[in-house]
Amino acid sequence: MNIKPLFNNIFVEAVNEEKTTKGGIFIPESAEEKPGVGKVIAVGPGKTNNEGKLIPLNIKVGDKVLFTKYAPNEIKIDEKEYLVIKEDDVLAIIEE
Repeated sequence: MNIKPLFNNIFVEAVNEEKTTKGGIFIPESAEEKPGVGKVIAVGPGKTNNEGKLIPLNIKVGDKVLFTKYAPNEIKIDEKEYLVIKEDDVLAIIEE
């Protein structure tokens, strides 16, 4: 797949982690809310300010990010779901 987001858009693959309650009950993926964590697959070049100067993104390919719940647009490519998020909707980069 060769995709290049425009402006300050970020192309993300959602990270689904298995969830288990403290009592040991497994919560299936279908019962959970959409994930707020994903791995960055591609980033746009950035956005321009009022003077026309390009402001590059702080996020790079391979970063694991935490984003707002209602921010992403869902895209399906080759039977796989991806998310498109603006840099402003990313809350944090998760460092492991």
